[in-house]
Amino acid sequence: LEEVVAAGIPFQVVPGITAASGCAAYAGIPLTHRDHAQSVRFVTGHRKDGSVDLNWASLVAEQETLVFYMGLVGLREICARLIEHGRAADTPVALVSRGTTDAQEVITGTLADLADRIEGREIHAPTLIIVGSVVSLHPRYRWFGAADGA
Repeated sequence: LEEVVAAGIPFQVVPGITAASGCAAYAGIPLTHRDHAQSVRFVTGHRKDGSVDLNWASLVAEQETLVFYMGLVGLREICARLIEHGRAADTPVALVSRGTTDAQEVITGTLADLADRIEGREIHAPTLIIVGSVVSLHPRYRWFGAADGA
């Protein structure tokens, strides 16, 4: 949008839902749940310069779901920093690739092992990373692609 405004191009914003909400719903992962997370936070997976320089200490609350946009390249660092700053290594994590499309793929693991689980796999952008115990509900609440094993 910054480029459009700078170029003087007329535009209109059509409200919709955030990718985090759509992808989580299609993955069968509620962003909040009484027994798991009472809040959700949306975070960028990397800055404009490619760094993953975040306020990590503020991102380790157990009862909060984290959703990282554009985090695929920094996944290993994101997981390591969250563990380093106090989030449990066995915290469930989901990587949602091409969410809400017919090609959606959901890969789950923990902060300790998800980066290793996707090592060498061809993962397609766009992706979202969902961190928190709500991810443990994926097998139960999964509905999209469940019949074909996706």
